[in-house]
Amino acid sequence: MVRTVIAVLFVVVYCIISVPILLVETVIRKFNKKAAELSMLRIVQVAFRILLFICGTKITVLGEENLPRGEAVLFVGNHTSFFDTIISYSHMKDRCGYIAKDSLAHIPLLSWNMRFLLCLFLKRDDLKQGLEIIHKAIDYVKEGISVFIYPEGTRNKTGDSRNLGPFHRGSFKIAQRTECSIIPVAFTNADDVFERHFPKVKKTHVIVEYGTPVPYTSLSRDEQRHIEVYFHDIMQEMLNKNQELI
Repeated sequence: MVRTVIAVLFVVVYCIISVPILLVETVIRKFNKKAAELSMLRIVQVAFRILLFICGTKITVLGEENLPRGEAVLFVGNHTSFFDTIISYSHMKDRCGYIAKDSLAHIPLLSWNMRFLLCLFLKRDDLKQGLEIIHKAIDYVKEGISVFIYPEGTRNKTGDSRNLGPFHRGSFKIAQRTECSIIPVAFTNADDVFERHFPKVKKTHVIVEYGTPVPYTSLSRDEQRHIEVYFHDIMQEMLNKNQELI
């Protein structure tokens, strides 16, 4: 429980400290938008790494060489924990906007940080707003900003990282419209940090694997037509393999 208390205090302190930081970054952004976003990325990455250290999270990273620098891609990952985003974001080499649930947009300070970090807030039950978010994500990729999405559409609460839910085909429209590469990301055991024993955080071992980038144009017509199944199968193989490393 001590880890939990320290982790919560750290998050609160960071959110307070982030206010003057964001004000400074907002000024910088007026003159150099990309520089401000990159510097904020590095600041938040340091904070996330400290948080993971406090939580006692040991992370094994596979395929880090597949993370792009200077190229926008679509990341697709399985989703079992709030820590999926914290872990993956701490490894990003370049700007990346995450598609997050709309409820996070109403949390003071946190939402301001997330917006500055190019997060897009999706209302799951609003089709029109969902299409607007996908179009915004497409614009991101065209501007050189990667996008990270969880194609299951929600957090998997089964307690088994290998138990993938079906992928939503719409999650891949970003790649279809931009012909960018797609990188599958597999998180194994991330929910053992927090979700399996809420409200406590637990010292644990997490494996994250960044798969080989798959250019959209390299897919056959049939693979493009069933793209959600194609990547579901790839990620399932990654999760099955990595479970043996825990």
